[in-house]
Amino acid sequence: MLKIGLTGGIASGKSMVAARLRELGAVLVDADAIARDVVEPGTPGLAAVVQQFGEDILDAEGRLDRARLGAVVFRDPERRAELNGIVHPLVRRHAAAVMAAAPADAVVVQDIPLLVETGQQSNFHLVVVVDAAAEVRVQRMVKHRGMTEEEARSRMAAQAARAVRLAAADVVLDNSGTPEDLRCEVDRLWQDRLVPYARNISEATVAARNGGPVLVPHDPDWRRQASLLLDRLRAAAPHDVLAVDHIGSTAVPGLDAKNVIDLQMAVADLETADRIAPLLTAAGFPVWPGILLDSPAAGRPDPAAWSKRLHGNADPGRPVNLHVRVAGSPGWRFALGFRDWLTADPAARDAYAAEKHRVAALHASDTSTSRYAQGKEAWFMQTAGPGMERWAASSGWQPPSYASAGSGRLDT
Repeated sequence: MLKIGLTGGIASGKSMVAARLRELGAVLVDADAIARDVVEPGTPGLAAVVQQFGEDILDAEGRLDRARLGAVVFRDPERRAELNGIVHPLVRRHAAAVMAAAPADAVVVQDIPLLVETGQQSNFHLVVVVDAAAEVRVQRMVKHRGMTEEEARSRMAAQAARAVRLAAADVVLDNSGTPEDLRCEVDRLWQDRLVPYARNISEATVAARNGGPVLVPHDPDWRRQASLLLDRLRAAAPHDVLAVDHIGSTAVPGLDAKNVIDLQMAVADLETADRIAPLLTAAGFPVWPGILLDSPAAGRPDPAAWSKRLHGNADPGRPVNLHVRVAGSPGWRFALGFRDWLTADPAARDAYAAEKHRVAALHASDTSTSRYAQGKEAWFMQTAGPGMERWAASSGWQPPSYASAGSGRLDT
């Protein structure tokens, strides 16, 4: 299934987005609603809250007085952490049960106000953040919720800063306009991205890419996007993955590139690569069939030494190439060294940029980028390989060494 994490600051309009996604066909898991259910009278959750905060937080009917409890926890981070420590595990268990009952091909949206604060970003295929400026949100809370401005700002201060939330977003829905504007944004997201993404995961298919090579100026946000993807991939197979790195042109500052993020996953052997392939598919990265090796470079002509597995992203909104290579293999070493060489040597970077533009111009009318990739092979063989090796020798560069799977990198 396609798992979407939906979040946003208080009064951002997240509930409107959740309701519209449910209307469109998503299975909605509402963390706020679950949080209310797990502290209903007679529940172990309410008993634990009363034990921690005292019976003063109950109303005359024995129900949780949310306003009274809120006045305590929103002014005291330690007390808020105590409450979260009781409620959040209960909410997660209940949410997991709802997800387990959903159809296998469903789009499941978890509406989680504190998604970023609780570090759950890597649990989802996409994180959708509903955003509005702080002043807009304060005005909404004062006008529609009867809060004072001080109360509104106190509630906002208890959540992650806006910049932190936006840094975790794969998709940002701007709710600074009208409700109809937001509804149109949600409908476009559903039709153009979520529905085809869910279908691609269900069918274990990489999202289609059409058209020839289009080079664009380096986007500094590629690094942030890659970081989100790396976290998900580490979480997909934590006991088998030695490391995941951002490689390729989008990892080199200042280098024009196709808007495709290349990542490299290091594993102990190709048997591991094949064994974790279903886990990567479930995480949104199906196998790209028929691609089993890199082109051998000069000095290492044996094709077997260049074996790999290639996965792509099922997400139509973010093209990704995931190269799964054996740690220590020539292809693994070259990918890391080439990135670091171009980053360290502006002249080499500019020479590669010139070659990229030359070959892209030759294949601008192609319906795919395969001939563009083939057109660069001679440059890689004659220029890139020798140049990178000379730089590595003169600079003392060495590829990273890794600890056992799941324990991370020893050095870089």
